[in-house]
Formats: sequence, C-alpha cells, structure tokens
Amino acid sequence: MGLGSFGGGVGLARYLARQGAHVTVTDLQPQERLSDSLNALASLPIRFVLGEHREQDFTDTDVVFVNPAVPLTSRYPDLARQHQVPLDSEINLFVRECCGRVIGITGSVGKSTTTSLLGSILQLHDTRTRVGGNIGGSLLPHLDEITPGTPVVLELSSFQLEQLAWQAYSPPLAMVLNLTPNHLDRHGTMDAYQRAKEGIFAYQTPADTAVLNWDDARVRQMADRTPGRQLFYSTEATFDEGVYCQDNTVIYASQGQRTVLCHATDVTLQGRHNLGNAAAAAAAATLFDVPPDTIARGLRRFHGLPHRLERVADKNGVNYYNDSKATTPASTLRALEAFEHPVILLAGGYDKGTPFDELARAACHQTKATIVYGATAPKLVQAFELASRQAFAGCAQVIQCTDLEAALAQAVALTDPGDIVLLSPACASYDQFPHYEARGDFFRTWVQNLPDSNGI
Repeated sequence: MGLGSFGGGVGLARYLARQGAHVTVTDLQPQERLSDSLNALASLPIRFVLGEHREQDFTDTDVVFVNPAVPLTSRYPDLARQHQVPLDSEINLFVRECCGRVIGITGSVGKSTTTSLLGSILQLHDTRTRVGGNIGGSLLPHLDEITPGTPVVLELSSFQLEQLAWQAYSPPLAMVLNLTPNHLDRHGTMDAYQRAKEGIFAYQTPADTAVLNWDDARVRQMADRTPGRQLFYSTEATFDEGVYCQDNTVIYASQGQRTVLCHATDVTLQGRHNLGNAAAAAAAATLFDVPPDTIARGLRRFHGLPHRLERVADKNGVNYYNDSKATTPASTLRALEAFEHPVILLAGGYDKGTPFDELARAACHQTKATIVYGATAPKLVQAFELASRQAFAGCAQVIQCTDLEAALAQAVALTDPGDIVLLSPACASYDQFPHYEARGDFFRTWVQNLPDSNGI
C-alpha cells in the first residue's frame, strides 16, 4: 500500500516479487505521477492498482505492507485489521530478517548526515557495514550479504518507528539526536511526535544502549525512560562518562580515562552544528570499538550529501547553496548559523504544521532579505510581521513570491558580490515538487544556468 513517487515502495515490491510472492501494489496516485517507480518494477510480475484503492485488496489477502508515508487517517489499514489481515512494513520485515548488529538513528534534524558520517567511519572499520533505512535504498536485497555482527546503520523516521512498534522492536543500539517540532500535520501534537520518536529505545533491554544528545533538553530527559544503558554526547558540557567537545576536540571519557576521538578540523562539513553530528557519530563508533584514527579518517572522507548545505555555484561573486533537505524551521536555523556573509534566504513550501516564530526572529537579524514563496508564504509573512514588531533594531526585508522560480529571480535582483543565496525552505516541497530532491535539483539547474564571469 503506497508505492510512492520517491521510490519508497520499490525495494519492498521488488524483494517480495523475487521471493515468489503474489504482489499487488496499490497507490492513490495516478500512473503518470509514479512513472519512475513503475519503470523500476516493469520487468516483474506485479499487479498494479493505481489512482484508487479497492477494498477487496485489503480484505482478501495474506498481508498488507504499509508505506510509512500512508496517513494515519487512511481507513484501509483499519479495514485490513477488521478482516484479520496483518499489517507489515518494509523496515519491519528487514529488522526481523536481519542478523547484523543494528544501530538506529533518529531525530528532527541531522539524521541523514549523522547516519552517513557513522557509515563512513564503520565502513573503514568493517567493510561489511551497510547503511539504509529512511536515508533511501532498501537493504532487503542485501540480507543474504549481512552476516552475524555486520554493522547495520539505519536512519529511522518517526513514521518508521510507529510501524516498528507494531512488533515491539527497538534497535539494540539507538541514537536520538534532537527533538524539535516536525510532522505535526501527521502527529497532531509535539507530545505525540515525541512518543513516536521514543519508540527507538522503548523496547530495548537492559543490555542495550541509547546514545543521547545532552544539549537537547527533551532528549536529555528521555534518559529516565530508557530501559538500557545511556551514552551522552555534547558540544556544550563536559562529562566524567561520555563524549564531549573541548577546545574543538572530541573526547571520550570512560572509567577515568580520556581519549581524543577526533578534532573539529576532521569535519569537512559547513556549520558548527556538524561538529555535533560528528560527535554523535564518534560516540556511536566507540560502541563498535573503532580506533580514534579510524574515526578521524571516516569523518575526513565524508564531504556531505546532496541538498544539505550543498554549494552549487559562484555566480558573479555570489555563492548559491542548496539546502532543500531543510524541511523544518530548526533545520533552516542551523543553516543560517553556518554563514557569516550576508544571506538572502529562500523559504516556503508545504505546511507541516510547524511554527515559524523562532525562525522569523532569527532571520530578521541574520539575513539581508528573506524571500518567501509557496503555500506557507502567508504564514511566514505573518510570523515575520510579528518578529518585526518585536524587534528593537529593525528587521530584514521580507518579500512574498508565488513559487520558487519567482523567488530565485527576486533573489538574483537583490544580490551584491559577497552575498549568499540560500535555499533552506523550512517546509516540505509537496505544494510544488514531489519531494525535496526535485526541489533541490530545480534550484541547482536554475542557478547553474545563470550567466556569470567566474564559475564554481
């Protein structure tokens, strides 16, 4: 149920079909919206029901696999339950069949980067290491290659954690990076969102470990509810037991000993927040007995993911950055803090129900101008108007546009050499693009086609 235009169900459908299952894929989206996913499955014996769901497909079947993005309000999973048809998911099937050593990573901001950093470190330490989950690409086809003890790094979303709770599963090694408002359009309240996130350690045993960010008050308080051991990390505090940063050095304190794991100079990524992501990855790496020199090398060789503070071009002395993955205000706040030069911010998109007040207050003073667009533009303007009234020293200019292309044209008109144009939308993309990657690709192509006298 739910193939998805972002390829979310492709790996599962392919795996089940190749295992000999009789697979029906049903999705409310029409065929033309799913062309990439359908092309990936074209050679397999799969029945497709597109543009609708049929009740019989949920009542007359052995099992229904539910895509994590399927809304909780959908009546079809309940219909299956009423007919004693079990519900399952791609991630649930994977962890049941996986015999490797799983570490799950969740949080509101920085999941993919931290997952990739840890994957880079562990792949140097153990070449068997696999990375997957919400970061993209199903690991189901690789189950036969995962042997006992193989490190498996999984990025886990709140949606996936809700599904893992169906089978009372938490990874034996779990990491929570932070907790800020996100997906409130689905979860309804911050408390409900937090409960979903806490699923990552809710079913652990006393022998398991949760790696927690001391600097996030909500995450710090989760320690009281973790069944197993805790390992804290911090960029602000120091510990007798845990991982912390001091003088731009990441240190592991344990049983009276202090070990230098890495230095800030080993982190190639832009922004102070990425030192925190590196500290998180380093903390997790200690659980696998990774030597410090391997941790440092793993950090140095990772140069970032597409759509995460990705520098795409220098046009006439203006640097353009694609941070399309920033789909929450907290992500955009981190992006703004990464720059010292004047920033022209592009923000807007689909409304996930998150408040923009804090972002507006920061952008008032940290940007040269903010250009808002898309479905959330009126809400963003309202937040900026409130921030402007509250500001003592004035507020940066706020301009409303209809869509991203218009916002880009407006940004170019405002630039001077030395400026930064930053796409960091603080919103999902669904009002104009099928996913954040399509939005980022549009930004990159549009910018690269600008005339210039420099080159990247």
